[in-house]
Amino acid sequence: MDERPTQTDQGSPLSVEDGDQAGRESDHGSPVLDSVVNDRPASATGSCHGGKAEMDRAARANGKSAMLDQLKSDYPTGPHDQPQSMCPAFGSLRVGLRMRRTATVLSGSACCVYGLTFTSHFYGAKRSVGYVPFNSETLVTGKLYEDVRDAVHTLADPELYDTIVVTNLCVPTASGVPLRALPKEINGVRIIGIDVPGFGVPTHAEAKDVLAGAMLAYARREAEQGPVAAPSTAVTDKPTVALIGEMFPADPVSISRLIEPLGLAAGPVVPTREWRELYSALDCAVAAAIHPFYTASVREFEAAGRAVIGSAPVGLSGTAAWLDAVGNAAGVAPAIIDAAKGLVLNPIAAALKASPINARITLSGYEGSELLVGRLLKESGADLRYVGTACPKTRWSADDAAWLEANGVMVKFRASLEDDIAAFEEFSPDLAIGTTPVVQHVKQRSVPALYFTNLISARPLMGIAGAGSLATVINAAIAGKARFDRMSDFFEGVGTGATAGVWPQVGGPV
Repeated sequence: MDERPTQTDQGSPLSVEDGDQAGRESDHGSPVLDSVVNDRPASATGSCHGGKAEMDRAARANGKSAMLDQLKSDYPTGPHDQPQSMCPAFGSLRVGLRMRRTATVLSGSACCVYGLTFTSHFYGAKRSVGYVPFNSETLVTGKLYEDVRDAVHTLADPELYDTIVVTNLCVPTASGVPLRALPKEINGVRIIGIDVPGFGVPTHAEAKDVLAGAMLAYARREAEQGPVAAPSTAVTDKPTVALIGEMFPADPVSISRLIEPLGLAAGPVVPTREWRELYSALDCAVAAAIHPFYTASVREFEAAGRAVIGSAPVGLSGTAAWLDAVGNAAGVAPAIIDAAKGLVLNPIAAALKASPINARITLSGYEGSELLVGRLLKESGADLRYVGTACPKTRWSADDAAWLEANGVMVKFRASLEDDIAAFEEFSPDLAIGTTPVVQHVKQRSVPALYFTNLISARPLMGIAGAGSLATVINAAIAGKARFDRMSDFFEGVGTGATAGVWPQVGGPV
């Protein structure tokens, strides 16, 4: 991996990890979420080897209690603390790397920054990630904060950036590095700082909301102070519906077609791709929490006086209920809502009937759209027994959960790997949809399995286009069951037990 520091390594406040130019684009931000450090620097126990409880204690001792309490309120953990998942900061990092004219700077342990940078570029990021290194001395003396401040001053070029986002990872958060004390603006470039510690943000999906909520908060304050920049994309004169949560690119188009008969248009998708889209999003008539765990983002829409609705237009009943909700929230006459439903419900029903799924399925994932996919599978005819999501239960997911449970589906929020595997063992499905370790476990049992993120969530789900989108890939996977059986028969006894090559105790085979 190419690493090009902007200055010599000694005394350099900013290195650039992998990418085009120094910080050509990146992520993160929230002056709202950071607490001001007190004069108690980190101790050795604040290292990444101290464990979550110790790091939480250190962070609170160093002035981060308010921030951690807000994270705990926004993203409550489950009985097992948090699901098994990648570093949560990957979520906010990836969002920022997709934003135009946005620079990202990470402050954290070098191994963490390397892993996050590698993973981001593995998933297609083409912009640089800034990195402010530290050692025990700079961490304890507070010099790390000065290095971060110097780094943002170095980067703050209004010709290149609208925004610079600085993210504290675990160790700087535990040490109380006060990103809130950074200037809010330098040379016209916005400075946003967020803490995304693994001991405070349960999943990378929710870290996306940490960033999106912080940016919405900043943009809302700007809009309250006076005129703001118009969006660079086409502007509609219709009232808009802002869409909260990342989704397949075709889905906003499908949603726009669904609500056009209501006199509405689809607004920006939050997280946005450029700063000025935040103003357009906040200027909506209704905000739709397509992904229901964006708690901080919803809070900003509500603070701006916008109505927020949950669920999404998936399947037949989901589309009907969602059109009712968005129409009522926007003050559309009932007769117009009924007419809009009449245009799409019959085609959706026909698409579902034309692409049936006749199989028992268990479903799990960590993207936040698992319940929506579950509704679509159920209406496609699948014998869906279990839906597990790593995300928390919120008021915006209540309707989807109630619908699934009323239709005989077990719903598990903050599901762990053990929950997902237990569901597979209990229900013996023809197909399991899940995370990588779930898929691995299932395929070892000679049962077809699909990775949720790459093969399911990367497909249209909304409206008519979504109604038949899952059947092809799911039915093809189920049809491959015979191949699994042949492979299992051929390799019977190889790579398992004493032939696995890994023995958990002394005295195993040589």
